[in-house]
Amino acid sequence: MKSPPLKQVFGTLAVVAMVGFAVEGGEYGTVDLLKLKAQVRGERDSIVSLRSEVDSLTRLEQALKTDPATQERVAREVFGMIRPGELLYQVVPADSARR
Repeated sequence: MKSPPLKQVFGTLAVVAMVGFAVEGGEYGTVDLLKLKAQVRGERDSIVSLRSEVDSLTRLEQALKTDPATQERVAREVFGMIRPGELLYQVVPADSARR
């Protein structure tokens, strides 16, 4: 079997090198482009999630400003407020009773 001429081998190597440079050469290669696209997708997902959270908090803010039932619930749960005539029971965990 006859080996290919040296000129043909170098020509093939040159073509392979050019294709390699076209794919990965320069400041940003294909791998960098794929990483950046994945990062953009992640950031867009974060934006969607944050918008949903902001919408939820906006609805809660509006309810706290205007809805008496929500105001009462928060007053009872967060501040421990009670109506006249009601009794407030506090359950103290066993660990905190020893202090």
